[in-house]
Amino acid sequence: MSRSYTFDAALELKDAGLVAADAAGTIDASPKVVDLGSDTAAFSGVAIFDVSAIEIASNTELYEIIIQGSNTADFSGAKENLAAITLGATEVRGGGAADSVIGRYELPFFNEQAGVKYRYLRVYTNVTGDIATGINFTARIARANMAMPA
Repeated sequence: MSRSYTFDAALELKDAGLVAADAAGTIDASPKVVDLGSDTAAFSGVAIFDVSAIEIASNTELYEIIIQGSNTADFSGAKENLAAITLGATEVRGGGAADSVIGRYELPFFNEQAGVKYRYLRVYTNVTGDIATGINFTARIARANMAMPA
């Protein structure tokens, strides 16, 4: 099934570039945070990751790509992992999932966890294993066309 999304440049979380160590997403080398506009705003979204390169040659590489929320714009306060996807070698992916490949990955998320709505969003990548080059991807979010919880 083919899905389409309307993208807004303000909702881009990471532009192209290799990630070989733990890092928050950047646009033109500057940290990128999306402001939803209110601490009480409910946002149901889909993160779209377009992976153009992924190193798994050592069979130890694992990339956890996380949509994080915070109520401080610079993420210096409390952070919450709203959703995550793991990509990498089958030998280290949970449940023995297949080797990850280049392509598009979609991850639904909601900005509320345990009764707290998070105003600010970013993408963060945890990298583990024997990394030579890493993973290259872009990250964007789009509003999801799904019912939001009450």
